[in-house]
Amino acid sequence: MRLRTLALGTATAIGGLLAGNRTLRADGFEPPLDREQATYRWRGFDVAYTERGDPDDDDLVLLHGMNAAGSSHEFVHVVETLAEEYHVIAPDLPGFGGSQRPPLLYSGSLYTAFVTDFLREQSERPVVVASSLTAAYATRAASELSVAELVLVCPTATTIPGEHPFVRSLLRSPVLGEGLYNLLTSKPSIRWFLADHGFSDAETVTNEWVEYDWQTAHQPNARFAPASFVAGFLDSDADLEAELDTLDAPVEIVWGSEAEMPDPEVGRELADAAGASFTSIEGTDLLPHAERPTAFLEAFESR
Repeated sequence: MRLRTLALGTATAIGGLLAGNRTLRADGFEPPLDREQATYRWRGFDVAYTERGDPDDDDLVLLHGMNAAGSSHEFVHVVETLAEEYHVIAPDLPGFGGSQRPPLLYSGSLYTAFVTDFLREQSERPVVVASSLTAAYATRAASELSVAELVLVCPTATTIPGEHPFVRSLLRSPVLGEGLYNLLTSKPSIRWFLADHGFSDAETVTNEWVEYDWQTAHQPNARFAPASFVAGFLDSDADLEAELDTLDAPVEIVWGSEAEMPDPEVGRELADAAGASFTSIEGTDLLPHAERPTAFLEAFESR
């Protein structure tokens, strides 16, 4: 009798998870930067990107950071002003945003290859703005390509200590994994993560921003790239200090004054060691371009 009760309870729980997972899928996808996205075909699947500004102007490539709801939307508050001077090109990295999200085992080396190919084929000696972990991919790409300048926002090569295959496998699993992913990317969870280390002031995390992150995090196959991120497989083996020091292009490092993952002193020490310029933007965390776009643009223009 107890076995039968347990079996019925398990079946009910699984049924509830299945039903809940079906209801937590977003309808459609709004372009992240208020423009219809173009498509770059890369290694068999479609990568979406946005172009803004005059194609005859110098290229400026915006590379968003890695998180469960990552997309080029993080540049929405600065892209219009940047497009007044530059030909802006902003991709959604493979597995994120409006790009296709095949169930690959995503890795840091895959994203390094993507950034390198995208910069080589879609731009000409660009200024590159790269956020957080993506800064490591851009740094490695810049060692192979000609770029005009690197602007790195809170750059890091590692986010999760070590690689955790079990965590990745769990989040990739079809029922339990999808249910756990839906908890991780629920609106309360998204708001908490943004307030904890995206924005320094929780009141600047708008309902609209949370809603957009929720929408992009609940597209078909959305959990596969974040599963690799949460499990540490998107970290890079780049030595940022050494590799930045060897680049011919100038490097500007931008940091939020209130950031703790890591704090601005880490960025200042990296800049000093690599011979890069350093700017701290007051009253911001890891997304200064989203939290205080005017201050970020002023820092960008005065570099």
